[in-house]
Amino acid sequence: MRITQDFAPSGPQGPGSGQAFGRRPVRGRAGAALTAAMALALLLTGCGGGNGSASAGPKGAQSSAHADRVEPLAAAPAPKLPVTVDSADGTKVTVDSTDRIVPLTGSLSEIVFTLGFGKQVVARDITATFEQAEKLPVVTRAHDVSAESVLSLKPTVVLADTTTGPAEAIDQIRDAGIPLVVVDPAKGLDDVGRRIDTVAEALGVPAAGTELKKRTESRIAAVQKTIPDHADGKKPRVAFLYLRGSASVYLLGGAESGASSLLEAAGAVDAGKASGLNKDFTAITSEALAKAAPDAILLMSKGLDSVGGMDGLVKIPGIAETPAGMDRRVVSIDDGVLLNYGPRTDRVLAEIVEQLHPKGGKGQ
Repeated sequence: MRITQDFAPSGPQGPGSGQAFGRRPVRGRAGAALTAAMALALLLTGCGGGNGSASAGPKGAQSSAHADRVEPLAAAPAPKLPVTVDSADGTKVTVDSTDRIVPLTGSLSEIVFTLGFGKQVVARDITATFEQAEKLPVVTRAHDVSAESVLSLKPTVVLADTTTGPAEAIDQIRDAGIPLVVVDPAKGLDDVGRRIDTVAEALGVPAAGTELKKRTESRIAAVQKTIPDHADGKKPRVAFLYLRGSASVYLLGGAESGASSLLEAAGAVDAGKASGLNKDFTAITSEALAKAAPDAILLMSKGLDSVGGMDGLVKIPGIAETPAGMDRRVVSIDDGVLLNYGPRTDRVLAEIVEQLHPKGGKGQ
């Protein structure tokens, strides 16, 4: 995970690098643009990953220097199979073997590897950019699953979420007799434990799921303890922007963007949500930014790259006039982890906390 920020108005700036977060359908003109841009961005960039070089995070969080890796549980679990589970699309699925696993999203891959099943994973989604998965064949790009590619690998179980598609590909995999379990997507921190439990149950290792859930929740809590109290009692207002300059997509996140939970957990106010944006995204306008009045801007790192770094960001109408634009204050997190809401969420939260509260420590 790599972070870029520019706190001083006249200080040097190095552009960041930018998971696409298609966790729910997006609506309207902005939503349609976002969907198209996400697909293009995933194909062109692979959604981040990178070789993180930031310093270690707060105590209890994993070092961001190793953010391109997942940390499996100490002991690989022994699955108790067969197991029959409820799939989020309303079907019951029986899993008889975990010998060959295909997770169809990067966040699901992260959970599977962290549970200790890395050696059994035979393919990946393009958003699974962490080191242990990077050499696996890609069978889906931007939620565009190749059923033929999946089936050619003879999987014994496939994991998807409700945004995975097209529906024809999912049906084709199931019609071939492959157990396919659909998991509800994550929208915030409260979903982390649920998704871990769901995947662990489907793989026949519920106890390992409980262990991983406790570890993850403990690390998130440890990061939150490092958030300082501000002398003026005010929390920084942070706007989450989704940018893809190559596709001319410039969006401001609202209450349903997926970032609110992270920002609030990091001791910040979601500026878009606070300004009255109740949906997921809206097109950036000078008026919307003025109403949001962010003190800082949260970006996917490839999104920041796509507009030419900080110098390009402030050229977007309305950015330069915000407190964040005037102070050139940006937090940039790798696309592949920002909104995964999984076993590495503590690292993401630690990065955000470090950037928003650079002095650290209570009472600063």
